[in-house]
Amino acid sequence: MEDQALRTLNETFTYTASADPYSFGYDSRFDAFNLRGFPAFYDGIFRDGLRQYNSPTALFKNEPYGLEALTVLKGPASSLYGASGPGGIVNLVSKRPKDEPFRELRFGLGEHSRREIAGDFSGPLTGDGTVQYRLTALARDSDTHLEGFRDDKLYVSPALTIDTGPDTTLTLLGETSQSITGATAVFVNPVLGQVSDLYVADPAYNDLTQDQWRFGYEFEHRFNNAVTPRQNFRHSDVDADLEYSGLTPDGLGGFTRNWDHYTEDMTATTVDTMVQVDFKTAAASHELLLGLDVTQSDYDSAFARSLVPSATAAATSLADLGGLEMEQIGVYLHDQITWQSLKAFASVRLDQADIDSRDATGTLQSQRQTGTSARLGLSYEMATGITPYINLSSSFLPVPQLVYDDVNVAVTRPADPTEALQQEIGVKYQLPGSNSLLSAALFNIDADNQLILDATTGVNRARQVDITSRGLELEAMTNFNNGWSIIGSFSHQDVTFSDDDANFAGNRLNAVPKNIAALWLQYDVQAGPMQGLGIGGGIRHAGSSFGDDANTIRNSSRTYVDLALSYALPHVPGTVVQANIRNLFDTRKPTCASSFCYRDEGRLVTVSLTKRF
Repeated sequence: MEDQALRTLNETFTYTASADPYSFGYDSRFDAFNLRGFPAFYDGIFRDGLRQYNSPTALFKNEPYGLEALTVLKGPASSLYGASGPGGIVNLVSKRPKDEPFRELRFGLGEHSRREIAGDFSGPLTGDGTVQYRLTALARDSDTHLEGFRDDKLYVSPALTIDTGPDTTLTLLGETSQSITGATAVFVNPVLGQVSDLYVADPAYNDLTQDQWRFGYEFEHRFNNAVTPRQNFRHSDVDADLEYSGLTPDGLGGFTRNWDHYTEDMTATTVDTMVQVDFKTAAASHELLLGLDVTQSDYDSAFARSLVPSATAAATSLADLGGLEMEQIGVYLHDQITWQSLKAFASVRLDQADIDSRDATGTLQSQRQTGTSARLGLSYEMATGITPYINLSSSFLPVPQLVYDDVNVAVTRPADPTEALQQEIGVKYQLPGSNSLLSAALFNIDADNQLILDATTGVNRARQVDITSRGLELEAMTNFNNGWSIIGSFSHQDVTFSDDDANFAGNRLNAVPKNIAALWLQYDVQAGPMQGLGIGGGIRHAGSSFGDDANTIRNSSRTYVDLALSYALPHVPGTVVQANIRNLFDTRKPTCASSFCYRDEGRLVTVSLTKRF
């Protein structure tokens, strides 16, 4: 992440197989990405092992500078992590306290008046090291290539670890942040499948102000070498306030402008309690995990529209637009069995979700959704470093909204839960004498009741469909310990509607490229007069796709080139100067999703100075 100077969570996926952050053009408001062809940004983001609940617009924003690591787990993963979608999940690991002093300051500049300062400080608070802290912070003031579209942020994340003994650990994790971005990055679509140069926004009235915070803890106590209970807890809160403008054709060749104000407030509380039991049966060792997690989440929304200038719109009273409350309970059992070089995985999970929704008229509706998910896996690690594996897994995801059975008839019903089944075979190879991993996988996912937006009536209406995703993934992450490192990925995926779908039988799902490829090369000079110099470069390719589910709009393929140059100053230890160019050749092709078309961001140049001491 440091070499590529990543600004958003979306950008962390650009070199990952079957991860697609290219569907919606430039939009820094949300982390919107697909995994194996399925949207994963609402229900596939986990933070420190707990699902990060989101509402339709109040989506928790994740700052890459606050992450210690992230793991992408592809395909259904409900039985391991909890209710989630068919494509997989991303688990974000927050920065944790270190047991030795660590201090870092980073100063950054870039195009569009971008200015940023960040700091990361950690170490023991007590002489015996039983209490350790970490404080991560970032402040950014920036414009963008779009007039009136800001990219400002203030972020603070404290963490504290208390070791009361060799067997007991408590870690407290927190965050508070405020971000201000543009509320819309939309350009006028004059006809279906085309995007114009006319920017919809009113630059004086285009802000998404989002305040968010989270607090949680991770507690672990080891009774003995066999039994270890753990409990993880988090409460999060997101308040999103959008002020934006739109253009509506007036029928005379021109447009009328409206000014809108929308708010959405979301809270979520999750607690996951588990016990791990390690034991042996004959020659096999077991790592058994039994747990219970409970989540309560809710959101409320309000809206106002004005046909008069923005100053009046901002003062217009908002009307209640409805909301939702959900309580979800999950019970799970997982066993990892090891016998010599053979590993077997088995897990099962039962979920129940109680959903109470309220529409703009105050009408209440309640429903209960229940389901079971499971996983069976087998792998064998050979002496050569080759590990073949096979995996069968399923997923369950409550869908708390209303959908149409027939988009031509204005009748809705509560949605059914989304369920999926995946078959996967693959192989991994650890290169001898290097920190490198090569992998290949073939997968097939059958998803029932996948939620989509159907635009065949001219208006997006939610309905549920059956989708199949089949594909091939190739990945390489290598570090040769001689200064060279490589990240490479390729995915071929065919994501289609079922043959009996009412509207799109056999069609490809919109905005999902068949082929995605990426390659990043990095070389850090190890010795000689140029020691400390780092040179990196990457190429990213998103193949062609369709811009609508009717497959009448075609998105052309896109290729981007990125460069990085860094230098560790030899006479100022711990100091690194770095320059990055993202999208070197300023590629700006339009892309369409769900029948609406967007524009890409152009070239961006940033420089930074980092000091560790």
